[in-house]
Amino acid sequence: MADRFLRRAGSIPGGAGGIVRRLSARAVLEKQLIKDGDRILIAVSGGKDSTVLAWALSSFRRSLKTGCDLEALHISSDFCACCKKTVLAARLESWGIPFTDLFVPVIGRLKPGRKMNCYWCSTQRRAELLKYAVQGGFNKIALGHHLDDIIETFFMNLCAQGKLLAMPVKLRYRKYPLTLIRPLAYLEERQIIACAEEQGILRGACTCPYGINSQRGDMRKKLADFTGNSGAVKRRILAALSSGKTDLLAE
Repeated sequence: MADRFLRRAGSIPGGAGGIVRRLSARAVLEKQLIKDGDRILIAVSGGKDSTVLAWALSSFRRSLKTGCDLEALHISSDFCACCKKTVLAARLESWGIPFTDLFVPVIGRLKPGRKMNCYWCSTQRRAELLKYAVQGGFNKIALGHHLDDIIETFFMNLCAQGKLLAMPVKLRYRKYPLTLIRPLAYLEERQIIACAEEQGILRGACTCPYGINSQRGDMRKKLADFTGNSGAVKRRILAALSSGKTDLLAE
């Protein structure tokens, strides 16, 4: 199905950008992530993943023939306001994606005696993202998580919590009229990096100062050793997560 869509879309450029477009389009079609009339809010951190996601969606949305709307939200904080935010805004504008910057005092909300950590930051950002999406009339939120993120999350939950949990490619909230989608689910991080370099995105990407030595980074190193950093092995793991009676990638 995805291949027919890409043929209808016309000639697809080769290189890293072509790979990202093909695999993200395949995920969109196979997982039915986008439908006619969708209002999609792209969560853009300023990093390579979410910026490449915005580029990919903007590059083939007309060919989807669904009439979906795309907008982007960047959440600034009191510890990382993204020094390259103006570059991000200009880039999104050139792709025809309206951009909004929202300030959230992540550290300022910490209770006395508590220290800043990735979990606290993510919960605060996610809460504000959901609130903004509901108030803005969006029905879907697109996140830039990729294949490596999904596999790492599964093994982190398995080893740290003893639970079989993964990042769903599509997740419909029960409490909100919203669905989370992850169109980059079929892409490895190295493929996204290659695309970001090719499109000039990597030079303007922002990196979180708290995430460099995180638990996720440790798991990433372990999985690189375990899989031999093989894309084929990673995709077999992804297939296993959605096979059998329990589909860990489904909503």
